[in-house]
Amino acid sequence: MYIIRRWWERYALTLVLVSLSFVTAWAIRHTQGAIVLEVYQMLTRPFQSNPSQVLHLHDARIQELETRVTELETQNQQLEELLGYVNKSYKKIGSSQAAIAAPVIGRSADQWWQQITLGRGSQAGIQVGNIVTAPGGLVGRVTSVAPHTSRVLLISDPSSQLGVTISRSRFMGFLRGQSANYAVMQFFDKVPDVRLGDMVVTSPYSQIFPAGIPVGRVESINLQKSPAPEAVIALSAPMSYIEWVVVSTK
Repeated sequence: MYIIRRWWERYALTLVLVSLSFVTAWAIRHTQGAIVLEVYQMLTRPFQSNPSQVLHLHDARIQELETRVTELETQNQQLEELLGYVNKSYKKIGSSQAAIAAPVIGRSADQWWQQITLGRGSQAGIQVGNIVTAPGGLVGRVTSVAPHTSRVLLISDPSSQLGVTISRSRFMGFLRGQSANYAVMQFFDKVPDVRLGDMVVTSPYSQIFPAGIPVGRVESINLQKSPAPEAVIALSAPMSYIEWVVVSTK
C-alpha cells in the first residue's frame, strides 16, 4: 500500500492530464470542433461586435443604395423621354411658344384628379392660362401662379370642360372630366361619325386650348344617350402618375 500511495502521489497529476487530453480529443472528434468553437465565441464575445447586427446593417445599407440607384435610373429615363417630347413638339422653327419643364411637387389625395402643384412659377416665366402637357397629350392649364410654384387644373377634373374634335372625321363636341383616367365627350351632332379607337384632339374652335393637342382615344360609344350621343375617352396623358410636365408659354 505504501508503494502504491507513493506512486499515485508522484504520477497522479500526469495521469489526470493525460486522461483529460484523451477526453478532449474524443469530444472534438465526435462534435467536429463545436465545443471548441463555442468556448472560443464565449471567451471572445465581450471583445467583438454582434455579428448578426453588423450583417443586418450591411444588408440594409446595400438595399438602400440599390433603391437609390433604381430611383435615379427611373428619373433619368423620365427626363430623357421629356426632353425628347419637348424637342419634338415645341422646338420648331418659327414657333412662338417656349417650353418650360416643371416637376410635380404637390398633389393631395382628396384632389388627386382635380389639380397638381408644379415646382416652377412666375420667376421661371409661367403665367395663369398657360397650357400644360406631358408625353401623351394634354394635362390641363395653369390657374394660379406664385414666384416658385404654380397650380394646374387637370382635364380630369369634373369642372374642367374643353372643346374637342374626332381627328379622323372632324366631328366635334365638348369633354368633361370624370375624376379618373377617363373623360366623357358629348357630341354636338345627333349622329356623329365616331369609331372605337378614334383619336380625340383639342378643337380648332377652343378659346382656351390651342387646336390639335392630343387628348385621348375613344374607348366606348353610346349613340342612344340623351340629350346627345356620348363617348368615353381614355385620356392619353398618364394622369394618375404624372411627375413631370411641360408648360407652354408665349
